[in-house]
Amino acid sequence: MVELAEIFRLYGPAYRDKYGDKIPPRHLQAMWAIEHCRTEMMGGHVYDCPDCDETVYRYHSCRDRHCPKCQGEKAYQWLEQQHDLLLPVPYFMLTFTLPEGLRPLARCHQRLVYDLLFRTSAAATQHLARDPRFVGGQIGMVGVLHTWGRTLVFHPHAHYLTPGGGLAPDQRTWLPAQSNFFLPVKALSPIFRAKFRDALRETDCFTSVPANVWDQDWVVHCQPVGNGLKAFKYLAPYIFRVAISNGRLVSCEDNQITFRYRDSNTGQPKLLALEPLEFIHRFLQHVLPKGFVKVRYYGLLSPGGRQHLALVRQHLTPANAEPVTPTPSTTEPEPPTTSHPAPPSNSDSEAATPDPGPPTPDPSLLVELEDEPNSPDEPAAPAPPSSVPRCPTCGRPMRRRAILTPQGRSPP
Repeated sequence: MVELAEIFRLYGPAYRDKYGDKIPPRHLQAMWAIEHCRTEMMGGHVYDCPDCDETVYRYHSCRDRHCPKCQGEKAYQWLEQQHDLLLPVPYFMLTFTLPEGLRPLARCHQRLVYDLLFRTSAAATQHLARDPRFVGGQIGMVGVLHTWGRTLVFHPHAHYLTPGGGLAPDQRTWLPAQSNFFLPVKALSPIFRAKFRDALRETDCFTSVPANVWDQDWVVHCQPVGNGLKAFKYLAPYIFRVAISNGRLVSCEDNQITFRYRDSNTGQPKLLALEPLEFIHRFLQHVLPKGFVKVRYYGLLSPGGRQHLALVRQHLTPANAEPVTPTPSTTEPEPPTTSHPAPPSNSDSEAATPDPGPPTPDPSLLVELEDEPNSPDEPAAPAPPSSVPRCPTCGRPMRRRAILTPQGRSPP
């Protein structure tokens, strides 16, 4: 099976020789981590079988968030931490795409533009949701940044998962949305565009943007994705997906890298072959700035709004279910009641820390993280990882015999 690490080990030296000092330090760090993930350079542990004397070497992971080997376990851990955010209501997935005319600016000023994409898209959604024709109250959002298209082209966009409803201004009443309608995207798009324009105007980069960008229709998409935990399982692969998984790589031969992708128009799988240095270039353009927060929470799902969220969940959960204890606070709002709004109008957190993990990710998880989930009825739910290796000969649990120290470290 072809792996990204193998491609980097084969062609990474040529890429570094060609571009030299033009390569950002963060790209060099990501390349080093992926090349050495789960190798002797990272250190690890030695296990043996007490019954058949079989020996297994298990090397540490690089833990870099761009490494396809290190994301399966993180997706499961993240999902386990979201139980306090669940509501027994329909959920929706909102997607905001940065237009083509802004992408050159995004390449040169990643931190600025990505941050504006988050802030303005969340603000636009919250602004429209407060309109009593739609929700009429405060909503909750959890968002994740993606920067790639299916062929690894530069395509920045943000996905948000949001409960279908909001908390009324009285902080007591839950306002449910319809099960198949949340917000009108034709109205949301110009609000998003205007807020982004106004925010960018306050920076030195505004004059570098073509004027026609502000006259175009900006792409916003909304779709229902199920209820409660099912909806978070739908989002989990989005959170920790990397630009390309090892499961999509087909071959590395004849000076070409071939990988699978799904055609966005027909939905059919296709193959694309790229020259190795072009493939590496496409992958590295999706490496995020160091310390950039790619998962963000807003409204009721933000840390400051979770006291109200807990009370809403307690009200909406059946009486025989386990009660939810709200976050302590000096002022505790009254439990909310449920109200139905008027029908909608038709108007328009990484480091190369050694971590003992399985030699390879769960193959089923690699397949699920490979492509977009087909539908809300078939979420790509991560599975819990295994921590204790089993003997490949007899299948018995193995015991740890020794610790292997790392033999190198990533470049500065």
